[in-house]
Amino acid sequence: MHNMIKKSFYEKTTRNRISSIVDAGSFNEFLKAGTLPLSPNLQTLDIPGSFDDGVIIGTACINKTPVHLIAQEGQFMGGAVGEIHGAKIVGLLLRAIQDQSRAVVFFIDSGGVRLHEANAGLIAISEIMRAMLKVRNAGIPIISIIGGTCGAFGGMGISACLSSHIIMSEEGRLALSGPEVIETVKGVEEFDSKDRALVWRVTGGKNRYLLDQIQVLTEDDTDEIREQIIAALTQAPEQLTLTALQQKQQLIQQQFDQWFGKKDGLEIWQGMHIQHAEHIPMLSAAAVIQIKQGVGYGN
Repeated sequence: MHNMIKKSFYEKTTRNRISSIVDAGSFNEFLKAGTLPLSPNLQTLDIPGSFDDGVIIGTACINKTPVHLIAQEGQFMGGAVGEIHGAKIVGLLLRAIQDQSRAVVFFIDSGGVRLHEANAGLIAISEIMRAMLKVRNAGIPIISIIGGTCGAFGGMGISACLSSHIIMSEEGRLALSGPEVIETVKGVEEFDSKDRALVWRVTGGKNRYLLDQIQVLTEDDTDEIREQIIAALTQAPEQLTLTALQQKQQLIQQQFDQWFGKKDGLEIWQGMHIQHAEHIPMLSAAAVIQIKQGVGYGN
């Protein structure tokens, strides 16, 4: 059990995630903690800030391949994006283009926009999205990892989907509106945010993988996540073309038409004719991958 926790991506702080994924001694941090002023917006509200504003940026090597790296700290304000936080991400993305980077690796762990900096945070999200598209258009892949305590919600849920490659553990969650937001707006009958099993069946890695919304499903294991990043680094980046985007939009529309009204991942898996769909939450990532590949499908 101790070894499982030791290798858990979910349980680690962001700096420990970085050190467990990149080649030893290769990380070069930009704008190190303490070199930037604390968020003036948080200071105005008498809210404690963080010396790195909840995001770490820099360069590193993964299996000797040089990459640019962004890592959000979900343990500071839920990884929420504010003015300085967003500016650091945008700066790193633009620096990756300038350096003609091999890839950008993005550890996403965020509930979305920092409500204390609402307008600045919303502007920052739009700037992040624009910068991610610029990186992709420059032929540089963005490999995003979603497996932290906060998942990828709100503006960061949208930004995650602009990646060329998403690696996700079951512990990660990916969606637009968070469970608490849906419950607040639509009521607990629509979505019970306290039903953790339901939340993961809907927003967790297994459902996103079975719906083809991410490329890779992995266990919550830093060694396995590192191997999947290495594999992604060997793949040619997908070209951003209008035709490719239109095809993706068509697939999204088909999914909307097919699954609209379903309130639980379980209903979707049963609709896919997966045998013993109710067992999926207890299965390993490898078993779910086998199901998607056709082993275990049936009526």
